[in-house]
Parts: sequence; structure tokens; C-alpha cells
Amino acid sequence: MFDDRTDAGERLAAELDRRGVDADLVLGIPRGALPVARPVADALDADLDVVVASKIGAPGNPELAIGAAASDGAVWRNEGLIDRIGVPQDHIEREREVEVEAARTKLERYRGTSELPEIEGKHVVVVDDGVATGATARACLRQVREKDPASLTLAVPISSPDSAADLRAEADEVIALETPATFRAVGQFYRQFGQVSDEESMTYLDR
Repeated sequence: MFDDRTDAGERLAAELDRRGVDADLVLGIPRGALPVARPVADALDADLDVVVASKIGAPGNPELAIGAAASDGAVWRNEGLIDRIGVPQDHIEREREVEVEAARTKLERYRGTSELPEIEGKHVVVVDDGVATGATARACLRQVREKDPASLTLAVPISSPDSAADLRAEADEVIALETPATFRAVGQFYRQFGQVSDEESMTYLDR
């Protein structure tokens, strides 16, 4: 159990330092990841920036991610879930357009540009405050991989066991402090897990 996102970030930073993880750049996924990513960047003596993706929700259940759209227009779809719950193709296409634009707008708000920071040849750590379905993390990792980093690590305080295992196909290393069998939602492992505004989130960045 983590007190809050800062506590989670400090504990995650200590684990990455213990493992000797090398990082030139730490990328937090707005909004909730930035309070976690700040202690990580500080501990690894790395720059802190953002990578953005927006989840595509299921019909009638927007919190259930059937995929995610990246700010560069790329989309990851959870085909197994889409088939299982029978998501219409027109819903996916409609939501894809909306979420690509949402991700691009958020990246521009945080960075002042629709471009990611310089990634090629750098050791990059992507940080989130937790992983449930893994849709957003997967879309973010794929964006970063396309930019040819020297290494790519995903670091999170908490993850569902299945998602942590699946995401190992997307990164060179996945580090999750906890992957409990009792996982239902990220927030159940935080004593305080309130919403983080964009304004607060941006105060953690190197600007």
C-alpha cells in the first residue's frame, strides 16, 4: 500500500537505483504519473518529460479500455477484448479519431509542440502510476520504441500480473514493485489517489 503518488515514486526510485537502471530521460504519462516520475528522474539524474496516449473506451463503459491512441496517430487495439464483447467497428473508428486528437492536444499543452522529446540513442524509462489493462502504457511504449532509444524500461509501482507480463513484449525491462493476485484497480493500492489536474501535473516537469 502506497501513501500517495509521491511515496510510490520515492519507493520506485529506490528500486530502480538499487537495480542500477541507467536513464537519460524519464517520461511520465500525464496526468497521474508525473508525481511518481519526479522522484524517479531525480534519483536517476535524468531529464523528466512526457509521452501521451489516450485510452479508447468500450461502448457504454468508457473506463474499460479496448485500446489506446497515441499522440502520433498510432493505435493499439485489444482484439481479444473487442471480439469478446462485440465492439462495433464504427465505434472504434469514431473513438480512435477523438482519442488521437485528445492525445495530440495534451502533448501540445504539456510540451508546446506535437513532437516528443529527443529519444534516439537515449536510455529511456517510461513511468506510470499503475497499470490495469495496460492499453495506455502499451501505446506509449510503442511510440517511444519507434524513436529508437538505446534502451526502454517501463517502471510502475503497481500492476495487474497479466498486464505486467504482456508488457514485457513492448519494453526491454518491466519493473513493477507489486503485481498482486488480488489486483482489481490501481487506486486500491493507494491511501490517497485523487485526480491530478494538468496544472498540478505540469509543475513536476523540467521547464
